[in-house]
Amino acid sequence: MAEADLTEIEAIYRRRLAELRRVATAIIGSREPALDAVQDAFALAVHRRAQFRGEGSLEGWLWQIVVHRARDVASGLHSSRTVGTEEAYGATIGTDDAADFGVDEVQSLVRELPERQRLVLFLHYYADLDYATIADALEISSGTVGATLNQARASLRRVMTGVTS
Repeated sequence: MAEADLTEIEAIYRRRLAELRRVATAIIGSREPALDAVQDAFALAVHRRAQFRGEGSLEGWLWQIVVHRARDVASGLHSSRTVGTEEAYGATIGTDDAADFGVDEVQSLVRELPERQRLVLFLHYYADLDYATIADALEISSGTVGATLNQARASLRRVMTGVTS
C-alpha cells in the first residue's frame, strides 16, 4: 500500500472516536487535553498518511499515533494520570475483589503498574482492541501483549487479594 487511504482513516476515526478519547483520557488523566490529543493525532495521521507502510493494520497504526501523542501530552502535563470510572476499573481487574476497592484505590493501583501494562490494559479494556491491533499500536508482538496483560491482571489481583509473592 503506497499510503493510507483518507476515507479509511476517516471511517476509523468516526467508528472508534469514543474509544480513542477514552484511552487518551486514561493515559493523560484529563479529558480536555485528551480530546485535543486525539484531534492532533488524527491531523498528524492525515498529514503523514504516505508514511503508512502497510506492515500492520491501518487501525493499529492510527492507535500508535494516538498513544504516542497522548503519552507526549501526559509527560508535558506531569499528570497524576487519574483515569477511568469505577465500572471500567472493575472490568479491568477481572475479579470480584474489585468490588471491595473504591475507584480512588483502584486508580492508584493501576498508576503503580509499569507503563506498558497500563497501556495494554487501557487498549484492551477501554478500546476493546484485539491483541494484534494492540501489538501494532505499541510496536510489540501479540505474544507480548498477552503476557503483559496477564502480568498486569496478576499484579492487580495479588494486591487486591492481599497475596504476596
